[in-house]
Amino acid sequence: MSYGDDARRKRIALISFSSIFLIAMVVAVTVGVSLKKNESSDSKNDSTSHEVSTSMKAIQSICAPTNYKTECVSSLSSEAGNTTDPKELIKAAFKVAMKQISEGAKRSTLLKELEKDPRTKRALEDCKQLMDFSVGELQHSFGRFGEFDISKLDEMLIDLRIWLSAVITYQETCVDGFQNTTSNAGDKMKAALKTSMQLSSNGLAIVSELSSVLKDLQIPGIGRRRLLGEAVLPVLGHDESIPDQWSNPGVRRLLQASTANTKPDVVVAKDGSGKFKTINEALLQIPKLNSKPFVIYVKAGVYKEYVHVTRAMTHVVLIGDGATKTRITGNKNFVDGIPIFETATVSVSGDYFVAKNIGFENSAGAEKHQASALKVESDFSTFYNCSMEGYQSTLYVHAKRQFYRDCTVSGTIDFVFGDAAAVFQNCKFVVRKPMETQQCVVTAQARKDRRQASAIILQGGSITADPAFYPLRFELGAYLGRPAKEYSRTIIMETQIDDLIKPEGWVPWLGTFGTNTCYFAEFHNKGPGAATAGRVKWAGVKHIKRENALDYTPGKFIMGDGWIKETQVPYVPGLIDN
Repeated sequence: MSYGDDARRKRIALISFSSIFLIAMVVAVTVGVSLKKNESSDSKNDSTSHEVSTSMKAIQSICAPTNYKTECVSSLSSEAGNTTDPKELIKAAFKVAMKQISEGAKRSTLLKELEKDPRTKRALEDCKQLMDFSVGELQHSFGRFGEFDISKLDEMLIDLRIWLSAVITYQETCVDGFQNTTSNAGDKMKAALKTSMQLSSNGLAIVSELSSVLKDLQIPGIGRRRLLGEAVLPVLGHDESIPDQWSNPGVRRLLQASTANTKPDVVVAKDGSGKFKTINEALLQIPKLNSKPFVIYVKAGVYKEYVHVTRAMTHVVLIGDGATKTRITGNKNFVDGIPIFETATVSVSGDYFVAKNIGFENSAGAEKHQASALKVESDFSTFYNCSMEGYQSTLYVHAKRQFYRDCTVSGTIDFVFGDAAAVFQNCKFVVRKPMETQQCVVTAQARKDRRQASAIILQGGSITADPAFYPLRFELGAYLGRPAKEYSRTIIMETQIDDLIKPEGWVPWLGTFGTNTCYFAEFHNKGPGAATAGRVKWAGVKHIKRENALDYTPGKFIMGDGWIKETQVPYVPGLIDN
C-alpha cells in the first residue's frame, strides 16, 4: 500500500468517526454523571449489571431521535461492553468507526480509479481538502469541549450543531464534485462515505434533540439551564456573549474610520507605495496562531490574483478604498475544466474574517457557466460595502455563519448559493443578461438535512435588473430561488422586488425535487415583483407571520448581537420596519 493511499483512507476514516465521536462524548458525560449519582447506593455484586443497563439506556435514549437508529446504537454498543468509563466509551466509538471505514476501503478500488479522468482527479483533491475541513471542525469542537464540564454541556451542544451542519455540507460538496465526470466515481465515493454521512446526520439529530433526551434521563443540573429543559434551542444556537476575538477597540475604529485615517498592519498597493504589491504576499505576514485582528489595507487598483484566506489565517480584516476602486479579479470556470469548488477568485476559510470596501469579481462570463467570485466557509464572517460580480454561481456561501451588509451581488443563475447561515441586510441583488438558453435565478440554497442550521436570508435591500437585462426582463424574467437540495431554506423579507421577478416567484430544480420539503418564505416585501398571489403552490412555500419572520432576523438566527455589533458594521438585529 502506498503512503498516498494510506493517507486518503485515513482522511476518510477521520471524517467517518467524527460524528460518532461527538455522540460518544455526550453519552460519556451522561453515563458518567448517572453512575456517579448511584455509586454510593449500588452494591458490588450488582454493579456490573447496573453499569450495562445504564450504559445501554443512555445509548438508546441518545439515539432515539436519529434517522439511522440501528447504526447509532450498534456503533456505540458493539465494542463498549459493560464499561462505564467515559474514556473507554470514546475509544470504543473510535475503534468501531475505524473498522467500518477500513473494511469499506478494502472493498473499493475507487481511489485508484479516480486518477484516470482530469475532472475526477480534481474532484478527489477537493474531497481531500473537504475532509481536512471536517477534521478541523472536530478538533475545534473537542477543544471547546475542554475537560468534560457537565455544567457547560448545553454550550457544547450549541457549538456542535454548527459544526455538524458544516460537516454534512462538506461531505455533500465532496460528492457533488463528481458531477459531469466520465466515470461512476461519484456513486462510488457516495458509497464510501455512506457511514460517515449517516453518522453525521445522527450526530446532528442528537445535538438538536438532546434537551428532551437529557430530561428523560433526569440528570441533575441539566434540564434547568437556559438552552435545555423546556426551552427550545435557538435556530442556530450559540451563546450570546461577545467573543473575545472582537473585543478590540482599535479594530472597531478602523471599520468606522475612512481609509485615509486607517493604520493597518500591512499596506498593499499596485503602484508600489505599500509594503507589498499583492494581497497574497500580505497574507503571509499573518502571525501563526493569530488570535487578534490583523488588518490589511488594500489600496485602489485591480488585483489579478487568486486569494485564499486559509483556516489558519483567522481574524483577518481586509479593507479597500471602495468596492469599485479596490477589485480582486479572476476568471476560473467550470467550462475550462475546473470544479465549482475551485473557481472562486477569493476563498475565505479562516474564522472571524471581515471585508470592507472590496470588490470581488469573476470575469469568465455567462458562457463559462459556474464561475465564483467569492467562496466563504468562515465562521463569524462579515462583509460590508463590498461587491461580488459574476454571472453563474457568483457568491458561494458555503458553510457556517456569515453576515453581509450594504453589499451588491450580481449574476444570472444561482448567483447566491450554498449552505451557510447567511444573512444579507440592505444588499442589492442585480440580475444580469444571461445566454439565450439560460434562465435567471437569484438563490439556490443547499440544505441537505432538515436539522441543519443554515439558510439564505435576504432582508431589506432590493432585487433589480442590470441595464443590459432590463429591456429583456419581461421576455426572460427571473426567479427568487430554487431548491438545490431537499431541505433548501430561503427567506426574503422587507425587500424591494422589481418587476423582473415572474409571478410564480420560485422555480423547480428538476421536476418536483425539493418542492415539498424546501422552506421558501416571503414577508413584507414591496414592489411590483413582491405580489404573492401568483406564487407556485408547493408544500414547501410557506406563508409566515411576524413572529415567524423574527426567527430569521440576524439578531436571532445568527445571534448577531454577540459578534456583528463588535465590528461596528451597521446592523439591525430585528425587523427593519418596526
